[in-house]
Amino acid sequence: MWYHENNGRFIVKEHKGVSTILVDKETGVNYLLVKIDYGVGLTVMVDADGKPIVTPVNE
Repeated sequence: MWYHENNGRFIVKEHKGVSTILVDKETGVNYLLVKIDYGVGLTVMVDADGKPIVTPVNE
């Protein structure tokens, strides 16, 4: 399936059911991707203070 490809800008951090957490290789910012049938949603994941969740990425 398409979400297992890790050769682009994003790394799949976790995938469960219809939800996938992606990490931007350049910024470390985490995104939540939800795909249900023909609908898709993508949003930045934020902490309790509203700041983007950032995962350290290896150069």
